[in-house]
This record gives sequence, structure tokens and C-alpha cells, in this order.
Amino acid sequence: MRYCGRDFTEKEIHWIKQLIADRPEVSRKDISVMFCDKANWFKPDGGLKDMSCRVALLKMEKDGHFVLPPPKKKHTKPYKKIRTNFAKEQPKITKKAGAFNLNLEQVERKNSTLWNEFIDRYHYLGYKALPGAQLRYFVKSEGQILALLGFGAAAWTTAPRDKYIGWSSQARKKNLHLIINNARFLILPWVQSKNLGSKILSLVSKQISTDWEQRYKYRPVLLETFVEKQRFRGTCYRAANWRVVGETRGKGKLGKRDGEVPVKSVLVYPLRKDFRRQLSSLQQ
Repeated sequence: MRYCGRDFTEKEIHWIKQLIADRPEVSRKDISVMFCDKANWFKPDGGLKDMSCRVALLKMEKDGHFVLPPPKKKHTKPYKKIRTNFAKEQPKITKKAGAFNLNLEQVERKNSTLWNEFIDRYHYLGYKALPGAQLRYFVKSEGQILALLGFGAAAWTTAPRDKYIGWSSQARKKNLHLIINNARFLILPWVQSKNLGSKILSLVSKQISTDWEQRYKYRPVLLETFVEKQRFRGTCYRAANWRVVGETRGKGKLGKRDGEVPVKSVLVYPLRKDFRRQLSSLQQ
């Protein structure tokens, strides 16, 4: 049975059920940590995949495999819309793209709320927490925020991308973390500069591998993104040498029902020339 990208055996599910019965004092977090340690379920950086395990446990409970102990903490509150003067609309900026001295600033805890507010105010999808390993950026010039970027976990499966790579399902399970998804890209609406989007994408493609390795101890080899066809043509991605490899069938990130979400163009950008070999390898 597959949950959160991992196949759980009947024996493992029975082990969890027995642990709950034998030790009613354990918390949900304790169960996830103990299971990951027992099953050697680790992230690429060596840490336990206990957050993924906790999500899997909830899905197993929903499917009737066992009943988890009650949560000891309240669930995280939903995102509360914040409106500050720091993210209010500003006068138009109409410089040429080459006139900006662009730099990428990683979002840290101290300025995370501001990134969330900008995205929630001005991105058509609004704010939603990015899944899994992630990096977020402010794009600045002379200290002024011009744009924002967010990268997170890749889609579990999408036929055009998987066909382009040519990997097996086993290789995808093992190496999916080597792909990262550009989930958010927002040039602020008052910034009007031709070719600025492609310039930003070129800049981030040169920097993100190093930033990702510093945070997560491995280097990604491919970027992906999904562009909603009814809204955008993906011009800035194409101009930055991203390749269109096909269209989705509207199944959503986890590949469920056709028509669940709008059809999107699938675009990829290799970060290494040998990305196919890296993604298709089953070697440790």
C-alpha cells in the first residue's frame, strides 16, 4: 500500500497497529520517529522522514488500518491573511531589465511573513505552504523587492516529464528528490520591465543548486514548473531556455482524477548535462 511515495507492507502496518496497542502513551510524533528509525526511512540529507510519515499515518487511519492516539497539540492554524504597509502597492517601475542590479535573497524566518503576504496579495494562486524541502527568494535590486520565487517538492508523477527523462518507476521513487518544482514566480504588478522574467530565471538557475546543497546536502539536477495554459504562455520560461515537454491531463500534483485542476504546460530546465543518467540511476 502506497502512502506519501512509499510502499508500506502489511507487516509494517501491523507493527504500527501493535505499537499503538502496546504503548498507548506514545504520541503520533513518537510513532513516526520510531517507524522511520526502524524502517530506515531517511531524507537525502540523512534526517528521518518523520513529517512524511506523520502524513502517511493520518492517511492510513482514514483508510481504517488503525486508530492513532489523540493529538497532543492543536493542528496548525490556517494561514491568516496579513496586510501591512511593507507589501502595499507601489509606484510603477519601468526600467529596462539590463538596468537592474539583480540579486537573490533567501527567505529566512525573520522575513517569511512578508514573502507570504506578497504572494497572497499579488499571485493569482495566493499563498499556500510549499511541500517538503523548499527554498524561497526575494529578487531585489538596490534593496528594492521586484519579484519573488518559491521552489518545493516535485510532482510525484507527470507523464510528459517522466517520458522526457526516460526513467523507470523504481528510479523515480529513488531519485524524485533530485527534481525541484518552481511552484511560485511573481513579478510584482507595478514592475513593468520587458525581459525581466527571463533574466530572473537565468539568475536563479545558476544559483539554486549551490543554495540547495548548502541547506539540504545534495544538488538537484532538474527544475520543473507548470504553466496554466488558459492564463499564460510561459514566454519568460521559454526565453530562459526552459523546454516545454508536454501538457498535464488536469490530475493535480499527486496524479488523481482527470479534470481535477486546469490543464498546464510542463516545462523543465536541466541543471546538469548528465541529468538523465543521474535521475535514471539505481545505484546508491
